[in-house]
Amino acid sequence: MKAMVLEKPGTPLVLKTLADPRPGPGEIRIRVEACAVCRTDLHVVDGELDHPKLPLIPGHEIVGMVDAVGDNVDRSIIGSRVGVPWLGFTCGHCPYCRAGRENLCDMPLFTGFTRDGGFASHVVADQRFSFRLEFADDPVAVAPLLCAGLIGWRSLKKTGDAKRIGLFGFGAAAHIITQIAIWQGREIYAFTRTGDISAQRFAISLGANWAGGSEATLETVLDAAIIFAPAGELVPTALRAVRKGGRVVCGGIHMSDIPRMSYSVLWGEREIVSVANLTRADACEFFPVAQKAQVTTHTVVYPLERANEALDDLRRGRLNGAAVIVP
Repeated sequence: MKAMVLEKPGTPLVLKTLADPRPGPGEIRIRVEACAVCRTDLHVVDGELDHPKLPLIPGHEIVGMVDAVGDNVDRSIIGSRVGVPWLGFTCGHCPYCRAGRENLCDMPLFTGFTRDGGFASHVVADQRFSFRLEFADDPVAVAPLLCAGLIGWRSLKKTGDAKRIGLFGFGAAAHIITQIAIWQGREIYAFTRTGDISAQRFAISLGANWAGGSEATLETVLDAAIIFAPAGELVPTALRAVRKGGRVVCGGIHMSDIPRMSYSVLWGEREIVSVANLTRADACEFFPVAQKAQVTTHTVVYPLERANEALDDLRRGRLNGAAVIVP
């Protein structure tokens, strides 16, 4: 098979020809049709997340067709389209797993981080942590739902019944969740990098009530905010934008340090919460909602050998929507 391989964090991926992987017990092999590029992939490649499997094939927003199965897997799944997300395995017996909070498992494996991912022509996955995608006619369009959509959904749920929501960082997750929030009858206020007129226009085109730079001061007081950008300095900014009793949700797996701030910024029973990983239950909730809301993903397609270019375009903020790798 062909794969883009990370040999050392901080270095470009290398295109390699490898032996086709074989599925073990309980596993399926997938012929990859599309794999979206996530900011977490950047954190892995750039060395901002510790202890990746090396060498590593990144990528965890995978859509493809099952072409082989291991022992203890029903062979009828061969030929089915499935999706593989970030959470690739949980132990099932730690206190978090037993409490239905498998996203906090003490001994997890993560696709494209501690097990090989989808920047390849084939990938092996635990069948229990893959999702049947009978509704998916377009693999490229569906791929961003496997993480940007799922983490965005989990972040949106953390805002409770908030009516006016600020989104800080308008990338793949924000452009999906904007559509769902508006379908739910909420208002979206999009905060982008300073001067990023393209992203601001993109947000308005999707139905946002307002879009501007992250330094802008709103006349509207927000009920909640979600920070998708990996920038800790946005936490006090978002807290200042939400009402008393409001909540700021940090939606990323990695963020730069939160700066020192006055207690008065947090006071008034404002809250800061984080979102960690996802659960399979999130997917069961989210995919039907995305269909009902008629979510349209905006994608830019790259062939496998241009994965480094896709990562760099994401790194430098040159994308509206999501980059998708197609082997």
